[in-house]
Amino acid sequence: MFMNSETYIDFCFMRAQSDNFSIEIDELLKSTFGKKRLKWYLEEKKFDGAEMIIAEVKGMSDWTSEEESIRYLEENAGEKFWEYLQGYKMFIYPAKRGCNSCGTH
Repeated sequence: MFMNSETYIDFCFMRAQSDNFSIEIDELLKSTFGKKRLKWYLEEKKFDGAEMIIAEVKGMSDWTSEEESIRYLEENAGEKFWEYLQGYKMFIYPAKRGCNSCGTH
């Protein structure tokens, strides 16, 4: 029986200040994660001629590790995603059988 993993990813995207950055990031996330059961919230900040988007991505995925999610991004994220990406933090919590402490009971 296959079980999904709880998925939490924070991305930091930056570029020179322009218009519609949050719309562009939303489109990038849709094209990257459109087939996954993930939702995101975007927070936009502007300062010193630059703009930053913090994207909080949450939901259930079929990844069992951070390495699997990174492989997925390498295969599916577009050029602009990588151009804007400045940093990320991710936690993948695979579902375990039984209790969460040992996974066997």
